[in-house]
Amino acid sequence: MFRHKLCHNIKSMKTERRDPIRRHFSTSERNMAKSKYEYVKNFELPDPCLPNCWIVVRIDGRGFSRFADIHGYVKPNDVRGLNLMTRAAMCVMDEFRDICLAFGQSDEYSFVFRKDTNLFSRRASKLMTTVNSLFSSSFVFHWVGFFGPIRLQYPPTFDARVVMYPTDKNLRDYLGWRQADVHVNNLYNTAFWGLVLKKGFSNAQVQELLHFAHMPCICHKC
Repeated sequence: MFRHKLCHNIKSMKTERRDPIRRHFSTSERNMAKSKYEYVKNFELPDPCLPNCWIVVRIDGRGFSRFADIHGYVKPNDVRGLNLMTRAAMCVMDEFRDICLAFGQSDEYSFVFRKDTNLFSRRASKLMTTVNSLFSSSFVFHWVGFFGPIRLQYPPTFDARVVMYPTDKNLRDYLGWRQADVHVNNLYNTAFWGLVLKKGFSNAQVQELLHFAHMPCICHKC
């Protein structure tokens, strides 16, 4: 028994001599948890989402008009770009099973978390940053699968926000708002690029033409 204990002590001494930096680092790491610097954690403000609310994380492309021009997106709707956005959204939904619905258009996507989700203790900052970072990295990761030989000229950027909706009607109205936005934007873009690419109008001429189409009707019969 004495021999066994002696061998164990000798092995421990050899290990310490072999890797003193690692041993020191481990000890320091344990002490750091209760160090004088721990007070800085008090500056981290809690940001839990309200209970019993639908949580929507909406991501939106930043400066995507320029991004689309530089990377040769087809006007008015590039199927490659739309499918790539959907593929990135699928990666997010595969990772976070508490997302019950996702709705996308153009360069934005909305992800709806269940009312009773407790993911990340419902911390808004964690939900927003994790969804946004996974979506952004998935967009870059799958780029080649949709755009082939067209190389990324610079990293795309997405911003994100968290919104809470307490009732089912609020959530339906939010999705209805985004659907209405899709309808208006698609009509405008289809008309705009149809006149530019097929009829030879300049961008300025088409903007002037469509400006009147967006004017509200003042006829009381409407």
